Amino acid sequence: QVQLVESGGGLVQAGGSLRLACAASGIDFSINAFGWYRQAPRKQRELVAAITSGGYTNYADSVKGRFTISRDNAKNTVYLQMNKLKHEDTAVYYCKPEGWSRAYWGRGTQVTVSS
Repeated sequence: QVQLVESGGGLVQAGGSLRLACAASGIDFSINAFGWYRQAPRKQRELVAAITSGGYTNYADSVKGRFTISRDNAKNTVYLQMNKLKHEDTAVYYCKPEGWSRAYWGRGTQVTVSS
């Protein structure tokens, strides 16, 4: 059974930082790519960053230079380091294995950036 548990969200002032973590189980972690997504109120869920099994990364234009995705295969965990946070980064953040025919989602973690 695939389980994804996101953590690390919270309330932070604009300009601050947070580090999100996504612990995955029930999956062959090291061979899978992962993406971090976010969904703000009244908006569609969007891809923020992704990382391949080999460690290649890509980012949405809105977060380039501020967010960094990484992975620790020994811990079955994907991270999202978020720096220079802006009010518009406020959203629920989710992680997901990429390239699967079925989408598996965790409950997400709320990030709120006060301006």
